[in-house]
Amino acid sequence: MATIATAHPTGTREQWLKARLDLLKAEKELTRAGDELARQRKALPWVRVEKEYRFGSCEGEKSLAELFDGRSQLLVYHLMFGPDYKAPCPSCSFIADGFNGFWEHLAHHDVMLCAISRAPCEKIGAHKERAGWTFPWVSSFGSDFNQDYFVGLTDALQDEGYEYNFEKKPPIPREADGAPDGHAAMCGVDLRTFLKELPGMSAFVLEDGEVYHTYSTYGRGLDILWGAYQWLDRTPRGRNEQSGPWWKRRYEYGAL
Repeated sequence: MATIATAHPTGTREQWLKARLDLLKAEKELTRAGDELARQRKALPWVRVEKEYRFGSCEGEKSLAELFDGRSQLLVYHLMFGPDYKAPCPSCSFIADGFNGFWEHLAHHDVMLCAISRAPCEKIGAHKERAGWTFPWVSSFGSDFNQDYFVGLTDALQDEGYEYNFEKKPPIPREADGAPDGHAAMCGVDLRTFLKELPGMSAFVLEDGEVYHTYSTYGRGLDILWGAYQWLDRTPRGRNEQSGPWWKRRYEYGAL
């Protein structure tokens, strides 16, 4: 049988083991660094939430405190699904597909996981059923919640520049109007409308009847939430995304 050549380095089992043990040292250093980052996250000061936010749900209107559903901790995924979107952002959907199952484990460990979007609850309910999602998902439509936590933009903010991922971002040009591109097109909107929603996650705690904001992350800080990425990072070709985003909403792939 002919040997098929590969451009990737090859070696003996002994050479592989030596290289793997070197990598193991680096992996352990990263694990220890991650433990230290977790300690620093827990040490962040808490900020009392002053506003009375209201959210729409299938069970009726709820306050932020009611989203805890009897738990003392709340994790919020800011899922990009604007009022004008035809469907949620495919990237956010990719992340949210991993929530089913483990959100129930968290709920039994004093932590509630909830997705929040600006789309009205009727749209959220319809998509939740189509996607087969079971985790809590509510609407912030009509409130300042998304803007206050830096995941919602107005036309004025897009024109003058805005803050995201703790940095000042440049204006989004008006030329983006009417220009569906990539994920914007998959959501049935132009680019500026698509970018009125931004991804992120935030954490809150409820203590003595008061809600405090404890943590938020955006951009690449969300990488760890992509469950499939943790698997892809351990494959021979990694994320293999030279041609850009390759994913769709799970129900759009067709049969395997």
